[in-house]
Amino acid sequence: MFLDAVIIVLGFIGLIWGADKFVFGASALARNMGVSPLMIGLTIVAFGTSAPEIFSSAISALNGKPELAVGNAIGSNIFNVGVALGIAAVISPLRPPDSLINKEIPALLLVTLITGALLFDLFLGVFDAVILIIITLYFGYRLFRKKVKTGSTPTGNDDDFNPASNVQAAAYLLLGLVLLVLSAQALVAAASSIAETLGVSAAVVGLTIVALGTSLPELAASITCVLKGHHDLAIGNIVGSNILNLLAVLPFPGLFSPGLIEPALLYRDYTMMLLLTFLLAYFCYSGIKKGKMISRLNGVTFLAMYCGWFAFMLFQEHV
Repeated sequence: MFLDAVIIVLGFIGLIWGADKFVFGASALARNMGVSPLMIGLTIVAFGTSAPEIFSSAISALNGKPELAVGNAIGSNIFNVGVALGIAAVISPLRPPDSLINKEIPALLLVTLITGALLFDLFLGVFDAVILIIITLYFGYRLFRKKVKTGSTPTGNDDDFNPASNVQAAAYLLLGLVLLVLSAQALVAAASSIAETLGVSAAVVGLTIVALGTSLPELAASITCVLKGHHDLAIGNIVGSNILNLLAVLPFPGLFSPGLIEPALLYRDYTMMLLLTFLLAYFCYSGIKKGKMISRLNGVTFLAMYCGWFAFMLFQEHV
């Protein structure tokens, strides 16, 4: 089991580093080909931030471990709000921007409820995957159309971009892609081995070990944003990641390995994800009305809920 743990750590490092190299290579190649920074931000960078979850879930589904993939998606969302956002709020109270209140939070609530409706029959299949893909395409179209109309561009300075030749960019792109695939395969194999050794389900490993590892970029980004005073980015990072986790990750098990899911994934884990999502929305809306922020006490509440869910899940597994 020690070797499996080492492989998991190396897998996480490979996923994160591979995603970084993939984004750099793809962005450099796109810029060299005259693609606008706007299109790069809406496609390549957005994909790169969710690449660890996407690739690990895709490999899980292809290897016949759909519950590992579903657990990864749901567990990542629980971790993002319960731990990443909780710690960020404890470090510094967060003021949600108006745009988040009016658009992103309602979108997250809608996607979360639709996901619950699709999982309600305890079956994740091709139809469910197609519905999620259609919603993903619709949101992408709306976002792109809005950005084009407003003429807004992603945050960042082109002068800060390190130029690379087409050969260098293609090499980084290929290196990142290979690292993502190989790291995801190693992670899934090691996680499955640990699940068998500990006598727990693959879903629990996906909810805990895999979800924690693939959510490390969101945790690091949120803390960094808070320390730099970018509260809108700290919250937006979590909300956007949670939407992508459901829309871009869950279709893989539905397409590649359709079948029944464990009831606990719906009644225990999805319910906790839904509660945290509603609580996040409540804190945001009530904070705006009262002129306040997501307070440190709210952050402690998120952390306490995550710890309670985690302890209850482990207790159920060993009863």
